[in-house]
Amino acid sequence: MRRSAPAVALFFLSPLVAEFLLGDFTVAQLPFLVLLAPAYGGAAVVIREVTRRTGRGWPSMVPLALAYGVLEEGVETQSLFNKDYLNAHLLDHGYVPALGIAIPWTLFVLTLHTVWSMSVPIELVEEWTDRRTTPWLRTPGLIVFAVLALIGAVGTFAISYASGHFMASPGQLIAVVAVAAALAVAAFRLPRSRPPLPGAAPRPWAVLALTLAGGALFEIASQLPVAIGVTVFAIDVAAVSAALLVWSRRAGWSGPHRFAAAAGGLLTYAWHSFLSRPVSSGPAVLVPLSHVLFAALALLLLALEYRRTTSRANAGAESTAWMPTT
Repeated sequence: MRRSAPAVALFFLSPLVAEFLLGDFTVAQLPFLVLLAPAYGGAAVVIREVTRRTGRGWPSMVPLALAYGVLEEGVETQSLFNKDYLNAHLLDHGYVPALGIAIPWTLFVLTLHTVWSMSVPIELVEEWTDRRTTPWLRTPGLIVFAVLALIGAVGTFAISYASGHFMASPGQLIAVVAVAAALAVAAFRLPRSRPPLPGAAPRPWAVLALTLAGGALFEIASQLPVAIGVTVFAIDVAAVSAALLVWSRRAGWSGPHRFAAAAGGLLTYAWHSFLSRPVSSGPAVLVPLSHVLFAALALLLLALEYRRTTSRANAGAESTAWMPTT
């Protein structure tokens, strides 16, 4: 059980970040975690384990996380194509009839899944453990989590379909699967390592500042007019991604830097939750109380992990040399 403990932690942390810290659910709806964990957590564990088993790192993990988002929103919930999804009018702005999608919503929700549903929880759990780049599960365990992920995907589709009986066209579904497959193939075609770049990595606080600013700009972009918002969004994602990619290939990049990147993402969701309205909130007092509770738990997690990460770095338990597959 101790060997698989990180996988179990990730299994539950992923949906907690993706839905509860985001502000979609209140503390009264925590029992839903049992239903959400297979879809989110199962996928996160499989993505992480497959990546690490093949000797790869974040350059492969991110495309796989994006592929997950494509499949969830394109096949499971079909929110990319459903104009009446949750009566939220997600496709009202920036809709492209030829594709059957709205560009702003597509970019927004796929980024949410890639960064917050998958990458942030994976990094937080990895940085906590002493087996950051090694597999946590044996083959039977990986199969169990893969089955749970499949059950979660089927359950998500069934619940979504039952709520509105919407079904995307065969062409749209085929396109979604093709895109997800292409992303998966690309993830495993990328080189396992790349040569380091000249210069030194910045201080961890600079990484935290970058991800916090990037998260804030991401949230602001979603509220801007379509053309401006999409442009700001694209620049924001490209700039943050490029900076992290370059910095991580410089000497000195280590645990505190990776933790800072994940912390910026988690803190972004924590403050954004206070602007969100749960799907079904119940008593009005539960909304602010839930936001405060989940934000406080996020801060507690970050405080404990900061202490653990810095102690490990100060003790020299981890080399600060550049690690090409991280």
